[in-house]
Amino acid sequence: MANIVVLGTQWGDEGKGKIVDLITPSFDVVARYQGGHNAGHTVYVRGKKIVLHLVPSGILHPDTLCLIGNGVVLDPKAFLEEIAALKKLADIHEDNILISRNTHLILPYHGLIERYSEESRGAKKIGTTCRGIGPAYEDKSARRGIRAGDLLNLDVLKEKITENTGEYNEFFRSHGLPELDPQKIFEEYRDYAAAMRSHIQEVSLVLDEKIRAGKSVLFEGAQGALLDVDHGTYPYVTSSNSTAGGVCTGLGIGPTKIDAVLGVTKAYTTRIGSGPFPTEIFDDLGKTIAKRGDEFGATTGRPRRCGWFDAVAVSYACRVNGIERIAVTKPDVLDGFEEILVCTAYTYKGSPLSSFPTEPWVLEKVRPEYRRVPGWKEPLHGLQEFADLPQAFKDYLLIIEDLVRAEAAIVSTGVERGETVFRDDGVDGLLNLEAIRRNGLSGT
Repeated sequence: MANIVVLGTQWGDEGKGKIVDLITPSFDVVARYQGGHNAGHTVYVRGKKIVLHLVPSGILHPDTLCLIGNGVVLDPKAFLEEIAALKKLADIHEDNILISRNTHLILPYHGLIERYSEESRGAKKIGTTCRGIGPAYEDKSARRGIRAGDLLNLDVLKEKITENTGEYNEFFRSHGLPELDPQKIFEEYRDYAAAMRSHIQEVSLVLDEKIRAGKSVLFEGAQGALLDVDHGTYPYVTSSNSTAGGVCTGLGIGPTKIDAVLGVTKAYTTRIGSGPFPTEIFDDLGKTIAKRGDEFGATTGRPRRCGWFDAVAVSYACRVNGIERIAVTKPDVLDGFEEILVCTAYTYKGSPLSSFPTEPWVLEKVRPEYRRVPGWKEPLHGLQEFADLPQAFKDYLLIIEDLVRAEAAIVSTGVERGETVFRDDGVDGLLNLEAIRRNGLSGT
């Protein structure tokens, strides 16, 4: 089977966790290539809710190798706590999780300085999770980061922690913030080193060997394309490359190893945190969508802002990622609406825009142009066959496909694995439906 990237085409929270978990039986390896524990991938198995932050969403399948690439920034405490929590919820194989030696680590000073930075911005807050992800990427770019491989040499680890903590303490002192004790940090991370040692390997080499052996790989993205640090709505973005290009640098493989990109696309739009949102709904209808869709952050619990489907934004995401097939999620949230709006274009200062503007000072002033589409009265929830979908929804789907220039290969009709419609012609050559069905759509 193909090696594919699965990523979000909006501002994150599209339902990537369900899709990755659902199609994992088609693959031998699931590899996460960017982000940190600011991600929250939610999976439901037999009514049980499982939220994954750092561990790849393929972990619920016992025969799947799960890789964490060098493009991720990893908080050792969060990683170990997540594994412990997963063991209480599911029968996972911890030995199947490998971490790249080159993965940068999050340390206590990263979270402290990020909280200070966010508070200092006042009304211009980015809306980060304040978990130290951004500052860890800053240290990486500044060539002073501490990597997972450093946990394998305690002398090197202690030297780096002492040096970095000293530099950060100078900043903390000058800004009236509490200083950190480098010895205590070292002792904490020495314990993490003992617990994580067996997971730390040369992931790029492991991945290359698997691909050469004919194994198939699912590359899992976190956040969404519109939060990419280069191609998103900067500065209201994450600190990594969540687009498909991040796979190569975030895992250490060449672009020729990627066969396709599947974009996960919510049937409406949500955004969490700050930043422009052209199709945001401010009245009670937005609150209704939020309530129906359980639109609260899986990581922070913050309410998500809700809006109509934005074809301008999604078509841009499809273009920069080379997406030809999408998985449409949460259309059942719109069940029973008399009318649904789809944003088809933007105008700015009275003139039409030819493409999606990533500058916030433009995006916050664009005027969305809407197409009004009849809703569907028959419920979508739980449907499994394309023929059973209401015609009005099929019409809505066709409009989306035409606007974003991508085929809807998968339609999610609920949170459980089995609540899914696969279009056989859409997934042909991409997924092994027999393997997905054989391994059970409802259990692990």
